[in-house]
Amino acid sequence: MIRLDKLLTTVEAPDIDDTTSFWRWDFAWEVLPEMLRSFFQVTLLVTVVATLIAAALGLVIAILIRVLPKPLSWLVTWIANFIRMTPIVVQLLVVFYGFVWMEPMTIALLVYGVHYSTYMSEVYRAGIDSVPTGQWEATTALSLPVGRTWRRIIIPQALRSTIPSLGNYAISMFKDTPFLIAISVMEMVTTALEIGGFTYRYIETITIAGVIFLVASYGTAVLVNRLEKRLAYAH
Repeated sequence: MIRLDKLLTTVEAPDIDDTTSFWRWDFAWEVLPEMLRSFFQVTLLVTVVATLIAAALGLVIAILIRVLPKPLSWLVTWIANFIRMTPIVVQLLVVFYGFVWMEPMTIALLVYGVHYSTYMSEVYRAGIDSVPTGQWEATTALSLPVGRTWRRIIIPQALRSTIPSLGNYAISMFKDTPFLIAISVMEMVTTALEIGGFTYRYIETITIAGVIFLVASYGTAVLVNRLEKRLAYAH
C-alpha cells in the first residue's frame, strides 16, 4: 500500500505564484506517475482481486439458495440482502474498527468481495433460473450425480448469460473504490486529494483521476459489450 510520507517526497510544493494559475501542464506531468502508481498498486488491485472473490462467492451463494432446505435458504437470502442493502462505506468502517488487527488492504479486499458477491449471486440465480426445465429433467432421467449436474450442465449454461452482467458489476466496484478513503487506504482519488492538499493544486490531480477512471471504465465497458454480443451470437 502506498504511504503518504513516501508519496509526498516525490512531489515538490509549488511557489505561491504557481497556485494562482488554473492549470499547469508541468505539474500535471509531475504527479501523473504517482497517480498511475496508486491506480495500479491499489485501485486496480482491489478491483481485480475483489471481483474474483465476489464472482466465486456469489456463485456459492446462488447455489446454496437453490439447494439448501427452505429455512437455511431463507437465512442465506436474508444475510445476502442485508449485506447488499447496507452501504459499503458503513461495512468498511465496521470491519475497520471492529477488527483492528487486520490490515486495511485486507479489509478492502474482503469487504468489497463480500459486498459485491451479493449482487453477483442475484445474477447467477437469474442465469440458473434461465436454464430450460428440460435440462434438469434430463439430468434426473440419466441419474447424474448432483455435483456433476451443476458442474457439467447447469453452471456452463448459466455463465453464458451472466458474464456480461458480472462485468458491469466489476465496473461498478471499480468506481466505488474511492470509498476506501474511509479506512485510510491510499487509492487513486485519496492520492489526488493528498497531493492537492500538499501542493494547493487540486484541479490537475482530480482531473487526472477522473480521466483515468473514464478511460478504464469505458474500455472495460466496451469489452463487456463485445463479449455480450459474441455470447449472444454463439447462443
